Order: sequence, then C-alpha cells, then structure tokens
Amino acid sequence: MPTDTKSFAIARWAALVWVLTWFPLYTWFWGWQNMLHLCDVSVVIACLGLWFRQSLLVSSQALLAPLVGVLWSLDVGWRIATGHHLVGGTEYMWDAHYALWVRLLSCFHIVLPVVLLWALEILGYDRRALAFETSITGILLIFSRLLSPQLNMNYAFQDPLLHRTWGPAPSHLMVILAGCIAIFFWPTHVVFLRAFPAARGAGPAISNPQKGEEAKKWQRTPPRT
Repeated sequence: MPTDTKSFAIARWAALVWVLTWFPLYTWFWGWQNMLHLCDVSVVIACLGLWFRQSLLVSSQALLAPLVGVLWSLDVGWRIATGHHLVGGTEYMWDAHYALWVRLLSCFHIVLPVVLLWALEILGYDRRALAFETSITGILLIFSRLLSPQLNMNYAFQDPLLHRTWGPAPSHLMVILAGCIAIFFWPTHVVFLRAFPAARGAGPAISNPQKGEEAKKWQRTPPRT
C-alpha cells in the first residue's frame, strides 16, 4: 500500500462519488447496453482501482484512457470548430433528445486520463495490466457480438475505419482485438514501463534488467562489519 496522501485521499472519494452518481444516470438515460462500451467499463474499473488503491486496475485502464481521451477531445473540438466530425464516435454529443448536462457527463474522457496518469505516479505501473486489459476487451467483444448489429457495440460487427466485417464472428473479433492491442495497449504499455515506477508486488519492470541484476548482486554481498 502506498503512503496515503491528502490529495490521493480526495481522489479516492471523488472517484467513489463520481461512479455512484455517473453510473446510474448514464444507465438510465442511455440504457444498460451502452454500459458495455469499453470506455464506460473503463470508468467503473478505474474508479474501483482508485478507491481500493489497486495498481493493476488503474494500470489496465490507463492503457486505454489516454489515447481514447485524445481522440474523443479532438473529434468534439473539430466538430465545434468546423461543424464536421474528425474521426466520429461523438455524434451523440449533439443529440438534442438528451439534456445537455447528461451529454456533458461524457467529459470524463478528458479528466480520466489525467487522473490515471497521476495515480500511476503514486501507485506505480503494474506490468500485468497488458494481459488484464486484453482479457477484459476480449470478453466485452464477445458480449457485444450478442447485441444488435445496428449498435455495433465496440465495433464487434464493423471496424471503425473501413466499416467492414472481417469474416465470420471469431475472425472479426480477433481483428478488432488485435487492433486494440497494436494501436492502444502495447505502445502505451511500453511507454509506461519506462515512465513510471513498478507497482509493489508486480515484480521488477522488464525495461530495467540492469537494475534488477544490481539489486540481486547487492543482496548476495554480505554486509561489512
């Protein structure tokens, strides 16, 4: 457990209040199926990670949130500036059927990445996050495939770029999962291994083998008397 600080204590309570407020509101207005979105699941897992001070939970969602947050912000900003979407995915922000304050709840895409990166400085980065987040994504893709094709939840039916289906369901889901790993998870994982300290109990960071060898050498050396 890291040394508790006032700022982290505030962040923990803020995360708890947020998820207890945001989750029921989002479910009520957008429907339970919407909560299977990878970014929405990420909010819940990240808040739980902050509350319980679990580096694995925080680290896994930090693999996704920063780049998704950048893309979301760019698309919203482009729409405001030009009247057109840059990459798409934020069309709902202009859906007047929903109150503006409800749509503005999606601004967590801006705040969440900053909070998670800050939390990694305190909790450390857990290198198991890559496998954990890959598993979560794979499970969500399978459940998304059980929903209506019109929803195209998590792009389980058509990819976001070419808007095509890559063969039968297993093949398509593997393509989407591989794309998530290649574009989001793996590059961020490599950066985090070097940018943040290793989480306690997660083993030594693989990016610093020399430090690991030095630590082992120090342990083998008997103390001077």
